[in-house]
Amino acid sequence: MLPTPEAVKNYIAAGLPCAHLSVEGDGQHFFATIVSEAFVGKRLIQRHQLVYQALGDRMREEIHALSMKTLTPEEWAGQAG
Repeated sequence: MLPTPEAVKNYIAAGLPCAHLSVEGDGQHFFATIVSEAFVGKRLIQRHQLVYQALGDRMREEIHALSMKTLTPEEWAGQAG
């Protein structure tokens, strides 16, 4: 059974504290916007690794493709203005 965007959102939220989290997708390909304090001071690859850690084995077993935008709360606030 293919995961829903809501399921992927719940998987990420369970393993990573998020100030904002949205996930769109069709069951195989997903796009997530993730805003977390955990990203402060981290490079892009380190941010993605944190998300992959939160997803664990689901990244290999259930989720075929995940694109993501990873932002700190400060970066997120800067985009809103």
